[in-house]
Amino acid sequence: MTEAAPIIVSALLGAADFAWFDAQRRRHFPPERNLLPAHLTLFHHLPPSVADEVKARLAAETRHVPPPSARVAGLINLGRGVAYRIEAPALADIRERLAEAFRSLLTPQDAAGWRPHITVQNKVAPADARALLAELQAGFAPRPIAIAGLASWWYRGGPWEKLSTHRFG
Repeated sequence: MTEAAPIIVSALLGAADFAWFDAQRRRHFPPERNLLPAHLTLFHHLPPSVADEVKARLAAETRHVPPPSARVAGLINLGRGVAYRIEAPALADIRERLAEAFRSLLTPQDAAGWRPHITVQNKVAPADARALLAELQAGFAPRPIAIAGLASWWYRGGPWEKLSTHRFG
């Protein structure tokens, strides 16, 4: 039932960057746990009762707005996985405005602040995560990435179901 599903909000990556990150995720994520394509989450859990407001606010944040600049700035050791750290000040500003609008509804995870990242490995042994981190760091160089828009999703315990998509520009 749609009404019972929490809402996730993510940034949409440009096509080439999405393809690259998703290939990394398919290569390094345990296949039995890889239920989602690569993603950059802004909020992990908003109540379903605010679906219309989420869509309206995402539309307002993207309509006639140029895409925010962003870059892959480094790698993060997640302990049992690895993620790419993303720097995107204008996207962080958007997230802060949305967090303020939904402040009383945020879960502790979403209220704790935002560490933008794209996970490419998770739920592996710590030694495997350290090995991948070393491998990726050896060839890492910061680079820009495209942020194409914002999206909202219903979360039903598995793959996400699209609620809305909002492109910048």
